[in-house]
Amino acid sequence: MIHYTAMRSAEGARDWLCAETSGVSAHYLIAENGRCWQLVEEEARAWHAGAGAWGEVTDVNSRSIGIELANGGGQPFAAPQMAVLEDLLAGIMSRWGIPPAGVIGHSDSALGRKIDPGPRFDWRRLARRGLAIWPAMAAAGDFEAAARRFGYRAEAEQGEALLAAFRMRFRPWASGPLDDTDRGLMADLAARWPGPRI
Repeated sequence: MIHYTAMRSAEGARDWLCAETSGVSAHYLIAENGRCWQLVEEEARAWHAGAGAWGEVTDVNSRSIGIELANGGGQPFAAPQMAVLEDLLAGIMSRWGIPPAGVIGHSDSALGRKIDPGPRFDWRRLARRGLAIWPAMAAAGDFEAAARRFGYRAEAEQGEALLAAFRMRFRPWASGPLDDTDRGLMADLAARWPGPRI
């Protein structure tokens, strides 16, 4: 699971993630310059996901590896940081048998509550390297039903939060009401990568 820190410095985020009083932790933290700290062993549980779900998984902390990226959310992610993330992801995916569809953002599992890694994160870049997924256009269908098949845990009252999370990751330039492009892309995700992979 990919996050951004929303803190002033990578070192400040590292210190906060390691503080016993913070109540949060992550397995890895990557600074803008590419420096990477492992803060929790991959086999151990870290407290990075909070309340949320993906597919049938409701205890996301126990089924995921959390990667924090030093970024405030409003700027592009630095090239050295992305290069280190790609190497780190490739190793994690190999060690744990995680397919590209198993790489998700915090916003995917915490609809309406979290927005990281945000609209500036380059999911398409990861997908081109086989480290995430990117949808193609399919015939438009029922957006919410397809979203549930793909892994989103959206309740009826979360329709706007679901659309916002989906667009933040797959159509960050889009605005306005749900449209057939949203429906077609979600249909492709559900057809090609159904079910949770964390």
